[in-house]
Amino acid sequence: MKKYVEFGIGNKWFVRTEFEGDDGHEIEHKGIFMPKRLESLYIRIWIKYTVIVIDSKEGIKKYKKSRKGFKFLLGLSGCD
Repeated sequence: MKKYVEFGIGNKWFVRTEFEGDDGHEIEHKGIFMPKRLESLYIRIWIKYTVIVIDSKEGIKKYKKSRKGFKFLLGLSGCD
């Protein structure tokens, strides 16, 4: 199971943890639930339809979304 701990504006809560199951389903919770093994640190910036992710593991990625949004997040990803 993957865990994403995010801090910032644009999500439901300023600090949240998202759990992603092996089958792709996602659940989010308020607060911090640290992963046992840290895999990467990232910054995610979403302005209108464009999302830019600067990730310590995967580098810089840019992609388009089908809906408008605004987010500025600092995050940790890992797994249990």
